[in-house]
Amino acid sequence: MDAIYIGLAAFAGGILAAILGWLETQEDFVARKFAGSVARALVAGSVFAVGYAYSGSITIMDIFAAFVAGAGIDVIGNRAAGAIKSGFLKG
Repeated sequence: MDAIYIGLAAFAGGILAAILGWLETQEDFVARKFAGSVARALVAGSVFAVGYAYSGSITIMDIFAAFVAGAGIDVIGNRAAGAIKSGFLKG
């Protein structure tokens, strides 16, 4: 059951990062962009849940770390997607 909390924390972190990023841009909501963030948050949550399933015990600090990491994964994913779209990584 603890692994589910870790997965939800990572997912929530990714979703919060996506919402805050959207609010910062002051643009209209684009579901396609938000769907990418949801997909990254689901992957982050799944990876953390599987990883912590083999852990002995989970503390509140583990849950906080998963939340922050989930947010970081979404932010890095958005930056990478922006770099690819702008042609920076195309060589």
